[in-house]
Amino acid sequence: MKGKDTGKLNINSTLYTTRLSNKFISRKPWSPVDPGRIISFIPGTILDILVSEGQIVKKGEDLIILEAMKMQNFMKSTLPGTIKSICVKKGDKVGKGSVLIEIEPD
Repeated sequence: MKGKDTGKLNINSTLYTTRLSNKFISRKPWSPVDPGRIISFIPGTILDILVSEGQIVKKGEDLIILEAMKMQNFMKSTLPGTIKSICVKKGDKVGKGSVLIEIEPD
């Protein structure tokens, strides 16, 4: 089985030669979660930003209010640190997986 659409697939340390779909070839590789990046878990609208760049925050502190499906979701800090950048502004519509805030850990 040789051709341009074949490749090696590693399953439990065993290599298999098989056909690979375009979707599989162009997939986004897995990367670990960065706790310093606050990411929207659902599409919605930014109602309010409760912090500013350079502000020191504690773990669990409210950062942003995200409205989704007529509910207000308070996005909280996942770690103590300093607000490095705010990637959205009040009134922005964001999709699932959008970076909202970046925190520099202490």
